[in-house]
Amino acid sequence: MQAKIWLVSLLLCFSALTRADSDYDGTHGMVVFTHESGLYASHMPMHTKPHDAQIIYKISPGDPFLYFLAKDADLVTIKPETFNLQHLMQGEKLTVKADVYMGHFERGGSLQYEQMEVTFLEQKYFRMIEPQSEPSTLQVYDEVELDRGGRMLVHQIRGVPSYDHLILVFENIGCIRQFDVGQAVPKEAFLINRLSACGSMKPLYYETQDFAAK
Repeated sequence: MQAKIWLVSLLLCFSALTRADSDYDGTHGMVVFTHESGLYASHMPMHTKPHDAQIIYKISPGDPFLYFLAKDADLVTIKPETFNLQHLMQGEKLTVKADVYMGHFERGGSLQYEQMEVTFLEQKYFRMIEPQSEPSTLQVYDEVELDRGGRMLVHQIRGVPSYDHLILVFENIGCIRQFDVGQAVPKEAFLINRLSACGSMKPLYYETQDFAAK
């Protein structure tokens, strides 16, 4: 009897943990990029629900067109159909349909492919944004491991104002990934210079507008 009660309690707890919060339903734009033969998507976050999470996933496209576009273009984004972001926050595998854009899908990007199936295979990075946290002049970058020895740097988004910054790095060397620069939102060129000790790199995405004071 006690075993049955324990099992029911366990199932109820598991259900509560995995039940999706409808507040996270939305259109969750993604930046798409490549490393070697791998294809990845980074959620385009904001300070508020349903977008207050930094997430990077390895993905598989329904058409190899997406890989080759992301490999060659400066910026590729996707606009998925509405889904609940908690599926990715919890590290689940998920398949959605998405429109593919060269450039930013909300800022004049060019539609390249409609309703492509995209499968989110494996979570590589996850961090919740704390919108009430104080803005900081101390800039902190997390190191994220990709497949085939790949690495990237991801800026920890803080309170308003802040910025999203993604950088591929090509050398496995230790470097300083946090530094105080005296301002909350430095120019990208300045940040790249401060991170130059990390070796050769490729900036992928730098966004300030979505994290500016309203």
